[in-house]
Amino acid sequence: MVQENDQAKDQMKVKTQETQEKNSTEGGKEAEKTKEQAKRIGPRELPLDGLRVVDVGTFIAGPYAATIMGEFGAEVYHVEHPLAGDPFRRLGTPSDRGDTLVWLSEARNKKSVTIDLRVPKGAELFKGLIAKSDVCVESFRPGMLESWGLGWEELSEVNPGLVMLRVTGYGQTGPYRDHAGFAHLAHAFGGLSYLSGFPGQTPVIPSSSPLGDYMSGLYGAIGVLMALRYKDLTGEGQYIDLAGYEAVFRQLDEMASAYGMFGKIREREGSGTVIAVPHGHFQTKDNKWVAIACTNNKMFSRLVEDAMGRPELAAENLYGLKASRLARRDEVDALVSEWTGSLTRDELMEKCLAAQVPIGSLNSIADIFADPHFQARNDLVHLEEDGLGEIVIPGVFPKLSETPGRVTSLGPALGKHTDEVLATVLGLSTSELAQLHKNKVI
Repeated sequence: MVQENDQAKDQMKVKTQETQEKNSTEGGKEAEKTKEQAKRIGPRELPLDGLRVVDVGTFIAGPYAATIMGEFGAEVYHVEHPLAGDPFRRLGTPSDRGDTLVWLSEARNKKSVTIDLRVPKGAELFKGLIAKSDVCVESFRPGMLESWGLGWEELSEVNPGLVMLRVTGYGQTGPYRDHAGFAHLAHAFGGLSYLSGFPGQTPVIPSSSPLGDYMSGLYGAIGVLMALRYKDLTGEGQYIDLAGYEAVFRQLDEMASAYGMFGKIREREGSGTVIAVPHGHFQTKDNKWVAIACTNNKMFSRLVEDAMGRPELAAENLYGLKASRLARRDEVDALVSEWTGSLTRDELMEKCLAAQVPIGSLNSIADIFADPHFQARNDLVHLEEDGLGEIVIPGVFPKLSETPGRVTSLGPALGKHTDEVLATVLGLSTSELAQLHKNKVI
């Protein structure tokens, strides 16, 4: 027994010594890494200052996550094909420069680096960038990066602390993983389009804006920040598997629970909702629209008594109780529509706000530009762009009290920063860059 104890103690000493040596080695590496990050960070002004992001996504869903990080201080390299570039450059209203206005807005704060990932030298350059970066964002179909030798396994080998966001239409797994993904399809597959439109009529596209892509970008940015927090605690990187339809599906409030428990399928309700009435869009005397939302009996009483001057409508034997209003939805909506049609939008806003009835204007983009609230909160950013004049884009959200984000530049011309980034980050010489250009690698 004594001999066994002595052997155990000896083994423990050896293990402890090995652990100490390992920790010492890893600690040295971590210290060197910290020094490198400190050089990169410098004085911190924004929450993500010093974070380096390689964005190899296209269109909106993945790149929007990188855009958000760039607004709050991250250095973002948007990697594109040397000839074709990101197809997003050609989507939407073209500017006089050729790139579209949506590109100028959504590729804000990014540096354009052109690399042909399909050739060995291009893949080598890309790995070099990844080795010196914190985050990679991609939105190719599953398996595409792997076919170029640039999948998660290969990239995490050159950078074990890498956080990689992978945004696709249907995710990295599942029977539909290889299907093409776009916002319109995410709206449909995720359940949102089924709800959009009027009862008994054809489902409509929820919006001409690609909401699903923007939702994916938001979830992607959240995922990256959580993974970075985990990396801070453990030193370990990880990848994030985000499906566009899931970002849409997650917005469908109680529908999964209602179907799972009662087999209830929510149908299209026009501009209304199944849980309250009046709760919809109503036309005004001056041919504008307002949204009115009365979600409980008190709100309805204030609407009919104080705003409309029809207190009799709040009687319990008429529409005073929520159940009665839901059962007689068309009658209630007709009464409210008749009233809103007799007043201008501004008159309705004044009456409802005075009566503490929830109301909002259905704003066109012209209304937004003229609205003092948007102006007071700096929700529109005006930037001068060489050769294009003033470009107006949405501001940076959310608004942090101490370190608010900012827009420092609009979407760059194709390859504008290639030489700068490859020289600065990878240390390539002028002659090396010239040869890469000649060989059409960059």
